[in-house]
Amino acid sequence: MFHFKKIIMKKIITIITVFTIVFFSCEDELNVPVQSAISGDEVPLNAAFIETQVVAAYAMLDGNRDNENVWRAAPSNWVYGEVTSDNAYKGSDAGDQSEITAFETYAGAPQNSYVDYKWISVFEGVARTNGVINSINKGIAAGTITAAEANDFMAEARFLRAHYHFEAKKIWGNIPFVDETITQSITNVDVDVWTPIEIDFQYAIDNLPEESRRVGGANSWNAKVYLAKAHMYQLDYDAAKPLLDDVINSGPYSLNTFFHDNFDADTNNSTESVFAVQYAVNDGSNDSSNGNYGDILNHPHNSPIGAGCCGFFQPSHDLVNAYLTDASGLPLIRNLPTDPANYVKNVDPSDIIGTDTDGSSIPRNRDNDSFVSETRNLDPRLDWTVGRKGIPFNGWGDFPGLAWTRDPANGGPYVSKKIVYRADQQGTVNTATGWATTVNAINTNIIRFSEVLLWRAEIAADEGDLGTAVTYVDRVRARAANPAGWVKRDDGTDAANYVIGLYADNGGFSDIDFAQEAILFEYRLETALEGHRFFDLVRRKKADQVLNGYLTREQFRSYLSSATYADTKSIFPIPQSVIDLSKGVIKQNTGY
Repeated sequence: MFHFKKIIMKKIITIITVFTIVFFSCEDELNVPVQSAISGDEVPLNAAFIETQVVAAYAMLDGNRDNENVWRAAPSNWVYGEVTSDNAYKGSDAGDQSEITAFETYAGAPQNSYVDYKWISVFEGVARTNGVINSINKGIAAGTITAAEANDFMAEARFLRAHYHFEAKKIWGNIPFVDETITQSITNVDVDVWTPIEIDFQYAIDNLPEESRRVGGANSWNAKVYLAKAHMYQLDYDAAKPLLDDVINSGPYSLNTFFHDNFDADTNNSTESVFAVQYAVNDGSNDSSNGNYGDILNHPHNSPIGAGCCGFFQPSHDLVNAYLTDASGLPLIRNLPTDPANYVKNVDPSDIIGTDTDGSSIPRNRDNDSFVSETRNLDPRLDWTVGRKGIPFNGWGDFPGLAWTRDPANGGPYVSKKIVYRADQQGTVNTATGWATTVNAINTNIIRFSEVLLWRAEIAADEGDLGTAVTYVDRVRARAANPAGWVKRDDGTDAANYVIGLYADNGGFSDIDFAQEAILFEYRLETALEGHRFFDLVRRKKADQVLNGYLTREQFRSYLSSATYADTKSIFPIPQSVIDLSKGVIKQNTGY
């Protein structure tokens, strides 16, 4: 096997093939071809050439076409899946990347450059996969590749095409399915996209080997999981159940011993990693362009981590508060404090702004003079997910709080932690070049095995099989309950008052409604800040209830008090540029 990112060196894919960069359009609408272009007989359609095309198709998983504004198309979906939810604020200062605020307040517009970049990125991936398929078909016809070679390439290409369409479907809802035969814009109205996505994943299941041909690549097992995920997004539990059972009972996946190993470059591609975006740094590419550029803005500001840039993507008070537990170590769920004054310490809005001796506004708690630590029970996953003041921060010392936030009055006192490399990895897993050396090689998880277990629990709860639902949820919680995996101080003591218990030890789930609430809540605690929260609320049809509840009690970000979520905002606006280029064939989503 080989690493498909490392061989992309300097993004030389431009000499391999040419792809669309906006959308499939009539040839007179764009002066670039809609599928990969091969100039005459200069390049033979053999296995070596098609392999480079497959690598290029994988390369778009990172959303990075040219190192420009990659955060707008980040595969972590930190804007689309988290800032739009109750998990995170835009962060940084109010004026920087202000377009994100429109998503935070459910006022996104078709002219917003973020949706433009994301669409371009996703459909560039689609175009590349279709380029592979066209080359395979031509190669077979010309006799330049064997049937076995064609089968291997075709299965990977169709897996990736399904992935890119799935990504587009969950973001925009009303999209066309673009296969290798499309040569002009086609309608996105009343189109069944799920069926061809499922067909592509099924083809991958039937034709991929059980072990990937490349590090982090597609195989029959992760294709099964992805097909199950497609069914879960349609709440088609009957179709998802046998796939999940097969993966859980017979597949190669298992939970890592420690939760935090899912967010460490040294433990990339672990047994818990079902599918992830692969990164490489310091590999000779331009500014380590094969690293995680999508999260380049999201590290602690004014810190020794990388270049100290740039303080975006800050966890919300509401998310931190969700990690409170009761005396038995269970989440509070229906009993969470609704008054911000009772949230986890150091989050009361009155604690954020003080007055200096000259009358100017300053953040309080910038140092330890007035800091009060939280003594209530907490789920230990909190401090692997969120940087909190006074808690050890991946070997960089205790997190100092507001000193490492760019504008505490705007973004609060917390920072995202899952994307931050350890202090002893400085210079090895992050880039040494570029304007922000926070670009690193920590994989972006697309699907983890813990999600598989929680999806299966969701199905069991729907069937009224509450015992099975508890079993799967508790498998996830039992890992988190291992004290060896908790954040520790230098003397080996726990960094906070961690108390986490199992549902089976506390009477299980009382009824189906509570079981589904508990599973939704568990998914939030387990996958917070990994790009899933908003989409999970939408697919579970809980977004209206949860997000409007969040907005009514969220007092820290003053402009959120006037925001309202409506179900028309469950999908994002289609870029106006796409509608214009298609000459109106592509229609805008309702509500925009």
